[in-house]
Amino acid sequence: MRKLKNKELGRITVDEFKAVKKTPLIVVLDNIRSLNNIGSVFRTSDAFLIEKIYLCGICATPPNKDIHKTALGATESVDWEYVEDTLTLIKELKESNIKVLAIEQAENSSKLDAFYPEKNQKYAIVMGNEVKGVQQDVVNASDLCIEIPQLGTKHSLNISVTTGIVIWDFFKKLT
Repeated sequence: MRKLKNKELGRITVDEFKAVKKTPLIVVLDNIRSLNNIGSVFRTSDAFLIEKIYLCGICATPPNKDIHKTALGATESVDWEYVEDTLTLIKELKESNIKVLAIEQAENSSKLDAFYPEKNQKYAIVMGNEVKGVQQDVVNASDLCIEIPQLGTKHSLNISVTTGIVIWDFFKKLT
């Protein structure tokens, strides 16, 4: 086996990315404090053609050198918007017929591996703060909670890892 060179990867340009059909998935970052986590979510969202990222609350916004360090230019390809209040955004998304899913460990949550998104439905996933998770009022306003099954002694994952797992799962199931 030979590793491929960058020029052999068939990467699309930013303009081509903007024009291509997107995965019907929106990522909402609810008070993420780590700039590296935010950048990583941008990079993963670029890889899987995510429609848009909303940065809410205390989330930093591009341009920012620490976000850029992990995003590697994905802040230019993936559409994003800053919204101060996550709960207000969730209500607006739901009014636009977008199903909102809080990614959180909660009573009566659905396990990610058992959840199958509807093919003609657009979804928004809400990713929570590194310490406190998704705000309780945002969980209450969401249509459903999705939880990644975890079997070890630690019952939490880094927000960028969690986002990557959830995006990949949705991408596989929706495309």
